[in-house]
Amino acid sequence: MRGASRASYAELRDRLVALAPDPVTAQQIGDELFAVVRLLDAEHGLRRALADATKPSAEKSAVVRRLLTGKVSRASEDLVADAAAARWATSGDFADALEQLAMEALTLAAQYAGTLDDLEDDLFRFGRVVSGQPGLRGALIGPAPTAAKSNLLANLLSQKVSGPSLSLITQALTHPRGRSPQAVLDLAAGIAAHRREQLVAVVRVATELSAAQRQRLLAALTEAYGQGIHLNVVHDPTVVGGVSVQIGDELIDGTAASRLAAVRRRLAG
Repeated sequence: MRGASRASYAELRDRLVALAPDPVTAQQIGDELFAVVRLLDAEHGLRRALADATKPSAEKSAVVRRLLTGKVSRASEDLVADAAAARWATSGDFADALEQLAMEALTLAAQYAGTLDDLEDDLFRFGRVVSGQPGLRGALIGPAPTAAKSNLLANLLSQKVSGPSLSLITQALTHPRGRSPQAVLDLAAGIAAHRREQLVAVVRVATELSAAQRQRLLAALTEAYGQGIHLNVVHDPTVVGGVSVQIGDELIDGTAASRLAAVRRRLAG
Protein backbone atom coordinates (compact mmCIF):
# COMPACT_ATOMS: atom_id res chain seq x y z
CA MET A 1 0.00 0.00 0.00
CA ARG A 2 1.19 3.50 -0.84
CA GLY A 3 0.10 7.09 -0.52
CA ALA A 4 -3.45 7.56 0.72
CA SER A 5 -3.86 3.85 1.39
CA ARG A 6 -0.82 3.72 3.66
CA ALA A 7 -1.98 6.76 5.63
CA SER A 8 -5.48 5.30 6.02
CA TYR A 9 -4.07 2.00 7.21
CA ALA A 10 -1.85 3.70 9.80
CA GLU A 11 -4.87 5.49 11.26
CA LEU A 12 -6.89 2.28 11.41
CA ARG A 13 -4.01 0.46 13.09
CA ASP A 14 -4.00 3.08 15.85
CA ARG A 15 -7.79 2.80 16.10
CA LEU A 16 -7.51 -0.97 16.52
CA VAL A 17 -5.28 -0.61 19.58
CA ALA A 18 -7.82 1.75 21.15
CA LEU A 19 -10.72 -0.63 20.46
CA ALA A 20 -8.98 -3.81 21.64
CA PRO A 21 -7.78 -3.28 25.22
CA ASP A 22 -7.55 -6.98 26.14
CA PRO A 23 -6.73 -10.34 24.52
CA VAL A 24 -10.32 -11.56 24.31
CA THR A 25 -11.51 -8.46 22.46
CA ALA A 26 -8.47 -8.49 20.17
CA GLN A 27 -9.07 -12.14 19.32
CA GLN A 28 -12.72 -11.50 18.54
CA ILE A 29 -11.93 -8.52 16.32
CA GLY A 30 -9.33 -10.51 14.43
CA ASP A 31 -11.67 -13.40 13.71
CA GLU A 32 -14.51 -11.06 12.67
CA LEU A 33 -12.33 -8.99 10.37
CA PHE A 34 -11.17 -12.14 8.61
CA ALA A 35 -14.85 -12.99 8.04
CA VAL A 36 -15.45 -9.52 6.56
CA VAL A 37 -12.50 -10.00 4.19
CA ARG A 38 -14.03 -13.28 2.99
CA LEU A 39 -17.27 -11.43 2.28
CA LEU A 40 -15.52 -8.66 0.36
CA ASP A 41 -13.54 -11.15 -1.70
CA ALA A 42 -16.76 -12.94 -2.61
CA GLU A 43 -18.71 -9.75 -3.36
CA HIS A 44 -16.53 -7.70 -5.68
CA GLY A 45 -19.24 -5.12 -6.33
CA LEU A 46 -19.60 -4.44 -2.62
CA ARG A 47 -15.85 -4.11 -2.20
CA ARG A 48 -15.59 -1.61 -5.07
CA ALA A 49 -18.53 0.41 -3.76
CA LEU A 50 -17.09 0.67 -0.24
CA ALA A 51 -13.68 1.75 -1.56
CA ASP A 52 -15.07 4.22 -4.14
CA ALA A 53 -13.48 7.61 -3.42
CA THR A 54 -16.28 9.42 -5.30
CA LYS A 55 -18.95 8.25 -2.86
CA PRO A 56 -19.59 10.19 0.39
CA SER A 57 -17.83 8.65 3.39
CA ALA A 58 -20.97 8.77 5.52
CA GLU A 59 -22.91 6.86 2.85
CA LYS A 60 -20.30 4.07 2.74
CA SER A 61 -20.11 3.82 6.52
CA ALA A 62 -23.91 3.55 6.67
CA VAL A 63 -23.81 0.62 4.22
CA VAL A 64 -21.31 -1.15 6.45
CA ARG A 65 -23.46 -0.67 9.53
CA ARG A 66 -26.55 -2.01 7.78
CA LEU A 67 -24.58 -5.09 6.76
CA LEU A 68 -22.78 -5.79 10.02
CA THR A 69 -24.93 -4.56 12.91
CA GLY A 70 -25.82 -7.54 15.06
CA LYS A 71 -23.50 -9.85 13.15
CA VAL A 72 -20.14 -8.73 14.56
CA SER A 73 -19.02 -6.88 17.67
CA ARG A 74 -19.43 -3.11 17.81
CA ALA A 75 -15.65 -2.72 17.78
CA SER A 76 -15.31 -4.66 14.52
CA GLU A 77 -18.26 -2.81 13.02
CA ASP A 78 -16.66 0.53 13.90
CA LEU A 79 -13.34 -0.49 12.36
CA VAL A 80 -14.90 -1.58 9.07
CA ALA A 81 -17.09 1.54 8.97
CA ASP A 82 -14.02 3.71 9.54
CA ALA A 83 -12.18 1.80 6.81
CA ALA A 84 -15.03 2.39 4.37
CA ALA A 85 -14.93 6.11 5.17
CA ALA A 86 -11.18 6.31 4.57
CA ARG A 87 -9.43 6.91 1.24
CA TRP A 88 -7.92 4.00 -0.70
CA ALA A 89 -5.88 3.96 -3.87
CA THR A 90 -7.68 0.79 -5.04
CA SER A 91 -10.48 -1.46 -3.83
CA GLY A 92 -7.82 -4.14 -3.40
CA ASP A 93 -6.02 -1.94 -0.88
CA PHE A 94 -9.25 -1.65 1.09
CA ALA A 95 -9.60 -5.43 1.44
CA ASP A 96 -5.86 -5.89 2.02
CA ALA A 97 -5.97 -3.36 4.85
CA LEU A 98 -8.79 -5.21 6.60
CA GLU A 99 -6.92 -8.49 6.26
CA GLN A 100 -3.79 -6.96 7.74
CA LEU A 101 -5.85 -5.39 10.54
CA ALA A 102 -7.21 -8.88 11.27
CA MET A 103 -3.64 -10.16 11.53
CA GLU A 104 -2.72 -7.15 13.67
CA ALA A 105 -5.60 -7.92 16.03
CA LEU A 106 -4.55 -11.54 16.54
CA THR A 107 -0.95 -10.40 16.99
CA LEU A 108 -2.17 -7.91 19.58
CA ALA A 109 -3.97 -10.74 21.37
CA ALA A 110 -0.67 -12.63 21.51
CA GLN A 111 1.11 -9.56 22.82
CA TYR A 112 -1.43 -9.15 25.63
CA ALA A 113 -1.10 -12.85 26.47
CA GLY A 114 2.69 -12.65 26.55
CA THR A 115 3.09 -15.08 23.64
CA LEU A 116 4.25 -12.72 20.89
CA ASP A 117 7.67 -14.38 20.68
CA ASP A 118 5.96 -17.74 20.38
CA LEU A 119 3.70 -16.40 17.62
CA GLU A 120 6.64 -15.20 15.54
CA ASP A 121 8.45 -18.52 15.97
CA ASP A 122 5.32 -20.57 15.23
CA LEU A 123 4.63 -18.67 12.01
CA PHE A 124 8.19 -19.04 10.83
CA ARG A 125 8.55 -22.72 11.71
CA PHE A 126 5.22 -23.77 10.25
CA GLY A 127 6.00 -21.83 7.09
CA ARG A 128 9.13 -23.91 6.66
CA VAL A 129 7.19 -27.12 7.36
CA VAL A 130 4.68 -26.26 4.64
CA SER A 131 7.45 -25.36 2.19
CA GLY A 132 9.16 -28.69 2.80
CA GLN A 133 6.08 -30.89 2.45
CA PRO A 134 4.44 -30.70 -1.00
CA GLY A 135 1.55 -32.90 0.11
CA LEU A 136 0.63 -30.57 2.95
CA ARG A 137 1.03 -27.52 0.73
CA GLY A 138 -1.22 -29.12 -1.87
CA ALA A 139 -3.89 -29.86 0.72
CA LEU A 140 -3.87 -26.26 1.89
CA ILE A 141 -4.09 -24.67 -1.56
CA GLY A 142 -6.44 -27.27 -3.02
CA PRO A 143 -10.23 -27.07 -3.41
CA ALA A 144 -11.06 -28.75 -0.07
CA PRO A 145 -13.75 -27.00 2.03
CA THR A 146 -12.62 -24.47 4.62
CA ALA A 147 -13.82 -26.72 7.44
CA ALA A 148 -11.64 -29.58 6.20
CA LYS A 149 -8.57 -27.34 6.06
CA SER A 150 -9.33 -26.00 9.54
CA ASN A 151 -9.56 -29.54 10.89
CA LEU A 152 -6.27 -30.45 9.20
CA LEU A 153 -4.50 -27.52 10.79
CA ALA A 154 -6.05 -28.22 14.18
CA ASN A 155 -4.88 -31.84 14.05
CA LEU A 156 -1.37 -30.75 13.10
CA LEU A 157 -0.95 -27.85 15.49
CA SER A 158 -3.22 -28.21 18.53
CA GLN A 159 -1.18 -28.48 21.72
CA LYS A 160 1.95 -27.58 19.71
CA VAL A 161 1.48 -23.85 19.21
CA SER A 162 -0.10 -21.06 21.23
CA GLY A 163 -3.80 -20.23 20.89
CA PRO A 164 -3.21 -16.97 18.97
CA SER A 165 -0.78 -18.81 16.68
CA LEU A 166 -3.31 -21.51 15.83
CA SER A 167 -6.03 -18.94 15.20
CA LEU A 168 -3.87 -16.76 12.97
CA ILE A 169 -2.43 -19.67 10.98
CA THR A 170 -5.89 -21.17 10.49
CA GLN A 171 -7.59 -17.94 9.47
CA ALA A 172 -4.80 -16.98 7.08
CA LEU A 173 -4.31 -20.36 5.41
CA THR A 174 -7.96 -21.30 4.97
CA HIS A 175 -8.41 -18.12 2.89
CA PRO A 176 -5.00 -17.34 1.34
CA ARG A 177 -6.48 -15.03 -1.31
CA GLY A 178 -4.54 -16.55 -4.18
CA ARG A 179 -1.15 -16.50 -2.46
CA SER A 180 1.11 -19.37 -1.49
CA PRO A 181 0.95 -20.55 2.14
CA GLN A 182 4.53 -19.35 2.61
CA ALA A 183 3.69 -15.85 1.35
CA VAL A 184 0.71 -15.59 3.71
CA LEU A 185 2.69 -16.77 6.73
CA ASP A 186 5.55 -14.42 5.87
CA LEU A 187 3.10 -11.51 5.76
CA ALA A 188 1.72 -12.45 9.18
CA ALA A 189 5.23 -12.88 10.61
CA GLY A 190 6.21 -9.45 9.31
CA ILE A 191 3.18 -7.90 11.02
CA ALA A 192 4.05 -9.65 14.28
CA ALA A 193 7.64 -8.43 14.07
CA HIS A 194 6.51 -4.89 13.32
CA ARG A 195 4.35 -4.89 16.44
CA ARG A 196 7.52 -5.50 18.39
CA GLU A 197 9.22 -2.84 16.26
CA GLN A 198 11.63 -5.47 15.15
CA LEU A 199 13.07 -6.56 11.85
CA VAL A 200 12.98 -10.25 10.96
CA ALA A 201 16.40 -11.69 10.08
CA VAL A 202 16.35 -15.09 8.36
CA VAL A 203 19.73 -16.66 9.10
CA ARG A 204 20.83 -19.69 7.10
CA VAL A 205 23.65 -21.82 8.50
CA ALA A 206 25.13 -25.24 7.77
CA THR A 207 25.28 -26.18 11.46
CA GLU A 208 23.30 -24.98 14.46
CA LEU A 209 24.49 -21.81 16.16
CA SER A 210 25.34 -21.95 19.83
CA ALA A 211 23.52 -19.65 22.25
CA ALA A 212 26.64 -17.46 22.44
CA GLN A 213 26.87 -17.25 18.65
CA ARG A 214 23.20 -16.27 18.40
CA GLN A 215 23.72 -13.53 20.96
CA ARG A 216 26.78 -12.15 19.18
CA LEU A 217 24.98 -12.16 15.83
CA LEU A 218 21.90 -10.55 17.35
CA ALA A 219 24.00 -7.83 18.99
CA ALA A 220 25.86 -7.12 15.74
CA LEU A 221 22.67 -6.86 13.66
CA THR A 222 20.89 -4.75 16.29
CA GLU A 223 23.80 -2.30 16.32
CA ALA A 224 24.01 -2.23 12.52
CA TYR A 225 20.27 -1.57 11.97
CA GLY A 226 19.59 0.55 15.03
CA GLN A 227 16.48 -1.37 16.07
CA GLY A 228 15.37 -4.70 17.49
CA ILE A 229 15.98 -7.84 15.45
CA HIS A 230 14.14 -11.15 15.65
CA LEU A 231 16.31 -14.06 14.52
CA ASN A 232 14.86 -16.99 12.58
CA VAL A 233 17.65 -19.54 12.13
CA VAL A 234 17.35 -22.07 9.30
CA HIS A 235 19.53 -25.14 8.87
CA ASP A 236 20.52 -25.11 5.20
CA PRO A 237 22.85 -27.86 3.90
CA THR A 238 23.79 -25.71 0.88
CA VAL A 239 25.56 -23.28 3.19
CA VAL A 240 29.06 -24.73 3.15
CA GLY A 241 30.40 -22.39 5.81
CA GLY A 242 29.83 -18.99 7.29
CA VAL A 243 26.38 -17.45 7.48
CA SER A 244 23.75 -15.90 5.21
CA VAL A 245 21.40 -13.27 6.64
CA GLN A 246 18.27 -12.01 4.84
CA ILE A 247 16.57 -8.89 6.23
CA GLY A 248 13.72 -7.75 4.03
CA ASP A 249 15.13 -7.30 0.53
CA GLU A 250 18.71 -7.11 1.78
CA LEU A 251 20.97 -10.17 1.69
CA ILE A 252 24.13 -10.26 3.78
CA ASP A 253 25.87 -13.29 2.35
CA GLY A 254 29.12 -14.46 3.93
CA THR A 255 28.78 -18.13 3.11
CA ALA A 256 31.56 -20.21 1.65
CA ALA A 257 29.18 -21.22 -1.14
CA SER A 258 28.78 -17.62 -2.26
CA ARG A 259 32.53 -17.07 -2.18
CA LEU A 260 33.08 -20.19 -4.31
CA ALA A 261 30.42 -18.99 -6.76
CA ALA A 262 32.20 -15.64 -6.99
CA VAL A 263 35.50 -17.42 -7.74
CA ARG A 264 33.82 -19.48 -10.47
CA ARG A 265 32.36 -16.32 -12.02
CA ARG A 266 35.77 -14.68 -12.09
CA LEU A 267 37.33 -17.78 -13.66
CA ALA A 268 34.58 -17.94 -16.29
CA GLY A 269 35.14 -14.30 -17.15
